[in-house]
Amino acid sequence: MKVQVARIGKPHGIRGEVTVQLFTDAPEERFAPGARLLVEPAPAPAPGGEVTVRSARWNKTVLVVGLEEVPDRNAAEALRGSRLFAEAEEETPEDAEEWYEHELVDLEVRTGAEDGSGPRLGVVTGLVTMPVQDLLEIRLDEDGRTAVLPFVEEIVPVVDPAAGYVVVTPPPGLLELGLEDAGEDGAPGPGGRDR
Repeated sequence: MKVQVARIGKPHGIRGEVTVQLFTDAPEERFAPGARLLVEPAPAPAPGGEVTVRSARWNKTVLVVGLEEVPDRNAAEALRGSRLFAEAEEETPEDAEEWYEHELVDLEVRTGAEDGSGPRLGVVTGLVTMPVQDLLEIRLDEDGRTAVLPFVEEIVPVVDPAAGYVVVTPPPGLLELGLEDAGEDGAPGPGGRDR
């Protein structure tokens, strides 16, 4: 099974380096020189949809990656927005409760009963990885607004990808946070992240 480890951002410099938005908690391992990654969609600079990490370095808080198949800025620009995947490692008991974003996106969000029989609230649109705790992004059925919930067991007690849903038990008022900051069109305030 493959897991998304990053999304390629803008080119950095003229030697084909790119910035990446990380979706892994082990960037030093995933982006070690010589590591092979899959690119989707696979553009021309990556024959067969695979790339090899040439270099990886931190520029303040941003990881800058050089790829063997990307020699210059034009090739780097062609990769912008592509997703990088790695082969998933075997799950260990310690991380049995950890989830990857691709496992959560598009799951129904239901409230109440832990058996999933409660009313539908919306759909998961993303997972925001934060230093202290992750945030689950939800597009609410009621008004199409994006809400975020702390991705902790007390608030998201059930995650069942096989059945296609998560169960949430948000404290009163949590889903309404940011409404006063939203624009007239109902766009999410600072608490949300558009796709």
